[in-house]
Amino acid sequence: MNSLLDEGHLLPLAEDFYTIQGEGYHTGKAAYFIRLGGCDVGCAWCDSKFTWNPKLFPPVPVTEIIARAVKCAARAVVITGGEPLLYPLEILCKELKNKGMEIFLETSGSQPLSGEMDWICLSPKQNHPPLPEFYPLASELKVIITGPLDMEWAEFNRRKVGPQCHLYLQPEWSRREAVLPHIISYIKANPSWKISLQTHKYINIP
Repeated sequence: MNSLLDEGHLLPLAEDFYTIQGEGYHTGKAAYFIRLGGCDVGCAWCDSKFTWNPKLFPPVPVTEIIARAVKCAARAVVITGGEPLLYPLEILCKELKNKGMEIFLETSGSQPLSGEMDWICLSPKQNHPPLPEFYPLASELKVIITGPLDMEWAEFNRRKVGPQCHLYLQPEWSRREAVLPHIISYIKANPSWKISLQTHKYINIP
């Protein structure tokens, strides 16, 4: 069993579901979400803390996950966590590609990249910064803002990504009312950034 997990034939699936992407560049698009259990970052404000302990999620064959994903009308899959790159994703990505699916990764960049991705959303965390290799690969940089001082962290990461990377500041949900005025003012003064809102929470969908 462990060897199959290590090779990527099995993955600790926290949940999978068909919904509308609520954040970042692809907000509003239908996609099938594959959320893996386990995280090596552990942000205090995380809204998916239930995923942190991978032992809570028995390994599931990737064939079962893919079979559910391909039944959906959208040909898009979002791989998220936790931190999905704690596991080898080559087999999952290869089989999804063989089924004609487009693959979007959401990661902190704390672990080496595995698998072929069409889009990488890098969401860097100060307590466990991204590996240097992720910055040129990022399609989208999404920095979570808990207060005005986080703007410095956002700019630190902006200087490392490529020129084609889309830049987003996203208020931490529990502090959104407090930090939104700061984000709005900052983006007006620094228009290379855009705002990302967790629209799925406003419209009450997964």
